Amino acid sequence: MPRGSDVGPAVSTDSVPGVCVVRLNAVVALLGRFPALAGVDLDISAGEVVLVQGPNGAGKSSLLRLCAGLLRPESGRAEVFGLDLATARSAVRRRVGLLGHDTALYDELTVEENLNFWAAASRVDRSAAVPALDRLGVSHRLHDVVVSKLSAGQRRRVAIAAVVMRRPELWLLDEPHAGLDQSGRDLVDELVIDAAAAGATVIMASHELDRTLDLAGRTVVVAGGMVVADRVQSGEGGIHAH
Repeated sequence: MPRGSDVGPAVSTDSVPGVCVVRLNAVVALLGRFPALAGVDLDISAGEVVLVQGPNGAGKSSLLRLCAGLLRPESGRAEVFGLDLATARSAVRRRVGLLGHDTALYDELTVEENLNFWAAASRVDRSAAVPALDRLGVSHRLHDVVVSKLSAGQRRRVAIAAVVMRRPELWLLDEPHAGLDQSGRDLVDELVIDAAAAGATVIMASHELDRTLDLAGRTVVVAGGMVVADRVQSGEGGIHAH
């Protein structure tokens, strides 16, 4: 399968370089009563690859979940693709792909059944499932194996294949290299590069700076539920403290 043939974004007039894909202004979001995000300001344009850094509990995962339409903003302005995250989260979810710490796979279903389920849920043709598994190096002999019998690395590859299959316009990757062997990590790097080259936007939270700093064109630092620094990797923007 040619590299990049199956990882580009779905066609959209919003996926044009320079167009603002994520726009957050003074956004507060709660987990229970706890402010997981405490006034986030962030703009991200189409085609950018952005690395989100910060200590555990800083709000990195909450930021990704907010952009995925899974966490409701309590206050502030929050838009993805120009859609209000307070009122149009379901429309946003159809256009993004989130890889979280949890693989979101069903243990009792086979690998292929899992992808067919997510294809139906995402309104994607089921024919995209097998090519996505091939892209992630998931052997055909594993397609009929229930997920509970897979190794952690195999499960992670299947979860990434579910994202690839959707061809999202916005990729949200939470520790995407976690649990993968060297070849799997290299595959993740290729997917990020190919997705961005095809016009998708990628936001990834990671502690593996040896890999992700080379992939990202920009680094955003989160602490205490706020963006505290924003650095352009090329050196053109320096560090901007908020």
